[in-house]
Amino acid sequence: YQNHKRNRLTDEVSSACLGLKCTKYQPSNEDLANEIHLYEGLDRSEFRNVLHGVFGMTDDLLMNRVFGAFDKDGDNRISAAEWVEGLSVFLRGSFEEKLKYCYQVYYVNGDGYISQDEMFDMLKNSLLKHPVEEDPVEGIKELVEITLKKMDYDNDGKLSFEDFEQAVKKDRLLLEVFGPCLPETEKCLEFETLAFKEINNEFSL
Repeated sequence: YQNHKRNRLTDEVSSACLGLKCTKYQPSNEDLANEIHLYEGLDRSEFRNVLHGVFGMTDDLLMNRVFGAFDKDGDNRISAAEWVEGLSVFLRGSFEEKLKYCYQVYYVNGDGYISQDEMFDMLKNSLLKHPVEEDPVEGIKELVEITLKKMDYDNDGKLSFEDFEQAVKKDRLLLEVFGPCLPETEKCLEFETLAFKEINNEFSL
């Protein structure tokens, strides 16, 4: 039974790796399977623990949204294939891939837009971590208005992917405007050093 699960997992990872620009630094399928323990997939709690413990993420709201972005089939578990696909964006993703990923994290209601309510919730989540004397609700509303003025190119009161893409390409600091959903470069390097250690040693011989 364990061999069957291992073979199934290896097949999933193999399929996921196709087209993801695997390099010599990529661990073998079996090594990767052992490393991330995905025989049965990661549930939301386990996935959040990985995001926090490995990649240093701390924002509960955004970690839940990252889970949704990784969980392509919506079964509330992160399979090996989904993990590999998401991890490829974290570690080696192009600017375009990260742009699409961030937008996917930021909109969750399925209508294809980031609404003002969603902006408010995400900005509130970030702003309330840094208390100020002024009314935080009014401050957040002002931030939403400022964001719309800067990013809402078609002036419809919400952000489409086209709005987001145009704004971020003009100013890349806006990529994570609604909160950090990508790990810091240092954390990515630490993960690669740990996860790919044996592979790197092999190629250094």
